[in-house]
Amino acid sequence: MIVVQQADFDAAALTAHLRSSTEGRAGSIVTFTGYVRDYAQDASTKALFLEHYPGMCEREIESLCTEARSRWNVLDSIVVHRVGELHLKDQIVFIAIASAHRGDAFSACEYIIDALKTRAPFWKRETLTSGEQFWVQRRDSDTRKTALWNEVPLPEENKEKP
Repeated sequence: MIVVQQADFDAAALTAHLRSSTEGRAGSIVTFTGYVRDYAQDASTKALFLEHYPGMCEREIESLCTEARSRWNVLDSIVVHRVGELHLKDQIVFIAIASAHRGDAFSACEYIIDALKTRAPFWKRETLTSGEQFWVQRRDSDTRKTALWNEVPLPEENKEKP
């Protein structure tokens, strides 16, 4: 399930939905919830406004989930990302991965959030308490971390057999 929406989400209800969808096959569910934090160095963040490219954004997130399923033993996944005006401490993104084994679930969840930050077409505009606004730039560290996933070998059990 991929959802991009303005409304807040209920992480517990989403996790319960994922647990139900796997019909007892999941030995683990790993979740990640991201929150709006204070980005500013010399002032305080008042709000963060997120824009996205509708349609393309959801397709890219689905592509990330498909890639995770090809790399790890993922039974099902949920990604919810909010757009619009969000305030300090608001939930911004939720990722849940169901797998038979915790290692696969942790790896897939971390991969999706890392790649989402650099590949999904979202743009963030920060408003400071002073009223100043600016676009949040992608961090080089996020780009490097996403690139590292391309160097991670597939687990033996997930590689195609000749």
